[in-house]
Amino acid sequence: MTRSSVRRGLLGALAIVVALAWASPVYWMVNSSLLPTARLESFVPTFVPLGGSLNNFTAALADGSFYSALGMSVSVTLIAVVFCLLFAFLAAVAISRFRFRGRKTFVLAVLIVQMLPAEGLFIAQYKMVAGMGLLNSVIGVSVIYIAAVVPFTIWMLRGFVAGIPIDLEEAAMVDGLSRTQAFMRITFPLLAPGLIASGVYAFLQAWNEFTVALVLLPAEASQTLPLWLRGFVQASATRATDWGQVMAASTLVAVPVIIFFLIVQGRLTSGLVSGAVKG
Repeated sequence: MTRSSVRRGLLGALAIVVALAWASPVYWMVNSSLLPTARLESFVPTFVPLGGSLNNFTAALADGSFYSALGMSVSVTLIAVVFCLLFAFLAAVAISRFRFRGRKTFVLAVLIVQMLPAEGLFIAQYKMVAGMGLLNSVIGVSVIYIAAVVPFTIWMLRGFVAGIPIDLEEAAMVDGLSRTQAFMRITFPLLAPGLIASGVYAFLQAWNEFTVALVLLPAEASQTLPLWLRGFVQASATRATDWGQVMAASTLVAVPVIIFFLIVQGRLTSGLVSGAVKG
């Protein structure tokens, strides 16, 4: 056995250990969601949900506020993803393909905005959204999500746009296409992996965001799924926390993310690799 094969074997074993450590909380969440609370509170841990049931999922789905929270999260996330990609795409193309006055200042401003601590902006964001009468609304929280995600998305897409040689567009223009046609027919299809990778980032940020939603969505009827999930964790005066239902609710919140990843994972991998190479 050569030294390189031993090294590959060790790296493979290390990768498996890291993957198991990363996936174990997810497995424990799903495993716990199938068990009754009595078995969860037992001193003997249950590693395999033998004899489990879907009762916890049934109870979580029976909560009427789940569906309104699901609709709120889907609406906010879709708006955030669509407008983040639109704004970031246009900005990335502008700073990568054109030279204009203030370009460096704009790039520097995008970089600085990313460095601002989110906690320091909560009061200003609340007063701004409240002043526009958009508290407890999809539009109000979506505007903040878009503003928070767009700077990093611009940086992601900027690398992809810059990595595509402009010579391809110029060759298409020699063949008779206008500049817009050359960009849309040649460059834009090549940006698909970058757009998907950026969309996944925006999706995760909007879907999982909790603190901004807690500030801007105080009404129970307009909560997103992370806020709805908090209701299961908090013990109330009338009932104690049912950890089986909490795990089932957490699994339900994670299911759309898993489905989304399964759909785009092929494009996402190629997009991340392309961005790493082209930078």
